[in-house]
Amino acid sequence: MQKNAKIYIAGHRGLVGSAILKNLRADGFHNFVLKTHAELDLTDTQEVANFFKKEKPEYVFLAAAKVGGIVANTTYRGEFIYDNLMIQNNVIHQSYLNNIKKLLFLGSTCIYPKECSQPMKEDYLLTDILEYTNEPYAVAKIAGIKLCESYNLQYGTNFISVMPTNLYGPNDNFDLEKSHVLPALIRKMHLGKALQMNDWSTVRSDLNNLPINGVDGQATEAKIIAVLESYGITKTRDTLSVEIWGSGKPMREFLWSEDMADACVFLMKHRDFKDTHEFGQREIRNTHINIGTGIDISIKDLAETIKEIVGFEGELKFNTEKPDGTMKKLTDVTKLHDLGWRHKIDLREGIEKNYGWYQETFIK
Repeated sequence: MQKNAKIYIAGHRGLVGSAILKNLRADGFHNFVLKTHAELDLTDTQEVANFFKKEKPEYVFLAAAKVGGIVANTTYRGEFIYDNLMIQNNVIHQSYLNNIKKLLFLGSTCIYPKECSQPMKEDYLLTDILEYTNEPYAVAKIAGIKLCESYNLQYGTNFISVMPTNLYGPNDNFDLEKSHVLPALIRKMHLGKALQMNDWSTVRSDLNNLPINGVDGQATEAKIIAVLESYGITKTRDTLSVEIWGSGKPMREFLWSEDMADACVFLMKHRDFKDTHEFGQREIRNTHINIGTGIDISIKDLAETIKEIVGFEGELKFNTEKPDGTMKKLTDVTKLHDLGWRHKIDLREGIEKNYGWYQETFIK
């Protein structure tokens, strides 16, 4: 990519998109097309067609998606499959029609089967049933992979699909209903620590910036305590506890979002679709690329690590009546390593960075 290349980042305000934008700017790129959801609804086919016809970007990073944790995935199943299918179909198809030079499509490792062999190789796609709780989102992302793959094979486009593991970092979602486990635990334990210390200014500052179910920092102490209890942050006369869904036994892999962005930019600059599969194959499948660390941790150990970093001294209560989800999700990153990229930030350093970002952003 030339430094003056016109680049469209779909989802530039999100966790991944903002990290990609930051990485590109640091590398000297400056000609960006950036649209918020209010300015461009990617589920609207005509809006997207008009945008591409007018702007004619040369490179596209498709990081826009409807995402969330296990609660959101279970509650909004219809929205998760429809919105994600529409976003990716519109952007990928218009990229083809407008002859962009290269597109990078971001999915998720939830595309792999529920009982997938570990670590998960790209070749394990579509070999068994999916985890039920995130099936709609996963089906949409699998469709995106196949759309890119099929357009490459039929039309000669240069579209690359990457499947990141669980991501966290600056611009993470700390909404307790919709966030993933790592940012949710950071926020829960920070609020728990504040309650333990009777630090109501911190609690109110958090809620003023991130209201929970309409409850902000102006509410009464009783109302605030009630809404926090509804999300498992429970204060009694003698103890304070934070509830965590499931047994704590599932193993998860986490990747710092700025590492993810670095991998995406590396692939966009140095690799093409032809590099994602062996030359001469009769059937070209599974051309997507896993992006991760290849290292996992149990939810229990993750919670204990966050507890230590935050300084929360209360109890961790694992609610075994709630679903665990997939018991192990570890990516095989051999393909990524062979293509020339490895992660740099380890988990503890990343959690410390993410906790710092949360405090600077929401505790004012």
